[in-house]
Amino acid sequence: MTEFIPFARPAIDEDEIDEVVDSLRNGWLTTGPKAKQFETDFARYIGGDVEAVALNSATAGLHLALEALGISAGDEVITTPYTFTATAEVVRYLGADPVFVDIETDTLNIDVALIEAAVTERTKAIIPVHFAGLSCNMDEISALARKHDLTVVEDAAHALPARYKQQMIGTLDSDATVYSFYANKTITTGEGGMLVTRNKKLAERCRAMRLHGINRDVFARYASDKPSWFYEVIAPGYKYNLTDIAASIGIHQLKKADRFQQQREQLAKVYLRELADLPLQMPAVEPQGWQHAWHLFVIRISRDAAIGRNEFIEKMAEQKIGCSVHFIPLHIQPYWRDRYHFKAEDFPRAYSAYEGAVSLPLYPRMTEAEQQRVIDVVRSLLQ
Repeated sequence: MTEFIPFARPAIDEDEIDEVVDSLRNGWLTTGPKAKQFETDFARYIGGDVEAVALNSATAGLHLALEALGISAGDEVITTPYTFTATAEVVRYLGADPVFVDIETDTLNIDVALIEAAVTERTKAIIPVHFAGLSCNMDEISALARKHDLTVVEDAAHALPARYKQQMIGTLDSDATVYSFYANKTITTGEGGMLVTRNKKLAERCRAMRLHGINRDVFARYASDKPSWFYEVIAPGYKYNLTDIAASIGIHQLKKADRFQQQREQLAKVYLRELADLPLQMPAVEPQGWQHAWHLFVIRISRDAAIGRNEFIEKMAEQKIGCSVHFIPLHIQPYWRDRYHFKAEDFPRAYSAYEGAVSLPLYPRMTEAEQQRVIDVVRSLLQ
């Protein structure tokens, strides 16, 4: 029987497993020394003198960044509708409103040329999303932010390790950058995320708010061999800390991040070459000097293809090949549509991209035989 090829598969080795077992045996199950080590290792890997705050999700990181930057009820935050709902929902957590701006046709990143027209006296921040692992045009976004006195929080859930003009995402001029370590991401901790920033006050606020607004690190309180029970609650915080069990996985995944990127890039190059003559639009490639993380490989099936997107995915599944769709735009999702009275045509590029979008299987341990099978089936359906 032909084996199923999943859309994504994590690459877990014995070193991750051994580290998790060590955490189980040493008694540190929640936030402890390995979470701290993961933060230290991650900050060193990103470079640029950043501080890193380990969290249980990228959603938590986006929320804490906006909270620390003072986003509150009545404010507006500009972002893209072509993203997962977490990017916008964190804005609503704080009583503020997301303001959507359409995307570029080729990159599927936010169209910087449209941002300025969306700025109002209520606008306080921009959240650019590095779609699929390709950086947004950050120089132009940073210049706009400076012009209008806005903060910038990068949604880099797809973008480890991506580079913009030879500079690592996370070391640019933004106020904070947030990564995801969900199971299908470029590195994983199962569930998890990381916030990086050069703003020491922002990092301090996020560390306190990730654990109930307590002003002392839980590890410092419980690891001390002297009485260390006293703490103060400085704000009504959240429960967003990363466990040592999760960090145990991340410590070793991070060591492989560059190799994983190279493997993904090689697979992407094969797809780009072997599918080029079909009735579909390929994902954008990075300009010279940039680095694409290749978290996703998103094709867009042309309207004149033999079959439409939905049927294509069904037939791929019949051939035991898993696909996904990134993304169903937020402005056609019931909550966002109904709250802000959106219509599909309000963001025509995002909606058009969605109509044909298919994410093909892409993961570091995808074999040549697996990829060739995907290519053969795609060609049989679209030729």
